[in-house]
Amino acid sequence: MPDTDSPKGERRWTPVHGEPYRPVPYRPARMPAEESVARAAELRERMRQRRTVRQFAPDPVPMQVVRDAIGCAATAPSGAHQQPWTFVLVHDPEIRRAIREAAEREEQISYDGRLGEEWLDALRPLGTDRIKPHFTDAPALIVVFQQRYWLGPDGTKHKHYYVDESVGIAVGMLLTALHLSGLAALIHTPSPMRFLSEILGRPANEKAFAVIPVGYLAPDCEVPDLIRKSLAQVLVEI
Repeated sequence: MPDTDSPKGERRWTPVHGEPYRPVPYRPARMPAEESVARAAELRERMRQRRTVRQFAPDPVPMQVVRDAIGCAATAPSGAHQQPWTFVLVHDPEIRRAIREAAEREEQISYDGRLGEEWLDALRPLGTDRIKPHFTDAPALIVVFQQRYWLGPDGTKHKHYYVDESVGIAVGMLLTALHLSGLAALIHTPSPMRFLSEILGRPANEKAFAVIPVGYLAPDCEVPDLIRKSLAQVLVEI
């Protein structure tokens, strides 16, 4: 797909494996402390309101918002700056239906015993089950793939590094960008996920990482009554 939204004159990325270190100046303006404190407090409050949802309205969303959120995710740090991710944005309702049907088949097996009782006990407060209407109710799905390796011009395989960590950071940034842009999302990781590569025709070097329905909340949306850990419970200062 052509890179049509890059600023004019911006260089297009190509692999730099084995090239020498070429530093360039980086001099962003320092934010005043008062502004930094205020922004951090605002961001914390806005993210406190983020919830994973499973009830979406079918209303269309501005797809440029979703594309820009994916663009934000693609700025994530990655091992050796190899950016080992692919984001497949699925609009087509028939493809979303096929993904839902395949996911529900796998989920049926999981809930019938593959997960194990301990995992089922952990899920019970969330009210989840094998039925996944969010795949077809939400107007779009983002299917995130890990690129386990890349191919050189001669077809040779080259390893990517810290792939799980890199893609996980990118997905976290994606969820943040979607929320701050006014959209709701859910991260879903059916297991196994091979059907996603098959339905979407992805190459052999890509492995499905997550499916993220994106849209607006349904008018009658409900979420589990959950409590997040406090800052005191997650922060250690030394």
